[in-house]
Amino acid sequence: MNDITVTAHLTTDTRTRVVVFADHEFVSLRIGGGTVDVALIAPAGTADILRAISAAADQAARELDDLTTTPAEESA
Repeated sequence: MNDITVTAHLTTDTRTRVVVFADHEFVSLRIGGGTVDVALIAPAGTADILRAISAAADQAARELDDLTTTPAEESA
């Protein structure tokens, strides 16, 4: 991966889109939907890194779920 840092705040209306470029053997994963999109370009042979990103996103989502349920459980 080339070095770059991008910060984006996700909202409930953030969209994702996958576009397959079969003729050139890569996919584009776009996240955004507003005036700016983040596009991840993944060529053939890099599926494992997309799976790792997916696993990290799932872990982050579970952490968010825990953050929203923990205070209610502590006050009970």
